[in-house]
Amino acid sequence: MATIAIAGGHGKIALLLSRTLSSAGHDVRGIIRNPDQRSDLAAHGALSIVLDLESTDVETLATELDGVDAVVFAAGAGPGSTSDRKLTVDRDAAVLLGRAAVAAGVRRYVLISSIGVTTPPPEGTDDVFRVYLEAKKAAEEGVSELPLDWTIIRPGELTDDEPAGTVTLTPEDTRGPISRSDVAIVIAAVLERTDLSGVTFTALGGSTEVEDALDALVR
Repeated sequence: MATIAIAGGHGKIALLLSRTLSSAGHDVRGIIRNPDQRSDLAAHGALSIVLDLESTDVETLATELDGVDAVVFAAGAGPGSTSDRKLTVDRDAAVLLGRAAVAAGVRRYVLISSIGVTTPPPEGTDDVFRVYLEAKKAAEEGVSELPLDWTIIRPGELTDDEPAGTVTLTPEDTRGPISRSDVAIVIAAVLERTDLSGVTFTALGGSTEVEDALDALVR
């Protein structure tokens, strides 16, 4: 069993992922900045690392990653946040986690990105959302340049629907919905595999079993 640290540990996807991983016997640690959220993480089977990724440094974070086998970046500035925070969280914190992972000797990194990062935003796109997409793209580029076994997942429009357990996974940057529960299932499956390093894909709702869809990505 592996020890996995999840940045943005109190997010909806992160909590679902924590429950999925802990139920499978993994040791899960959620990185959060609000200590009041510890009980929520514990209820989902995760221990807490209380650390603000916007104000820490590589060395401090690397110390917290001692003994970790894999990291997942599931953090985000969230709705209503400013352009500046899109950069400090969605871009800078993602790269910081990667650099800390390297310093701590952690090879496996799964980055939760976004659809739309490789195509020009539609006319009239909100300026803050435009910055968000630019931040996600910069995070992908920054992480992919590090000596890590990285996988980048671009979920579609997120819903709170019940998990279907079936998906569409494609290297194309395309659009469509997917439940947060199914995203968590995909992340957990990715973490169990060793053949997805250097792979970037979009995750949407669909009709293919997760393992079969992952197999198709690496054929």
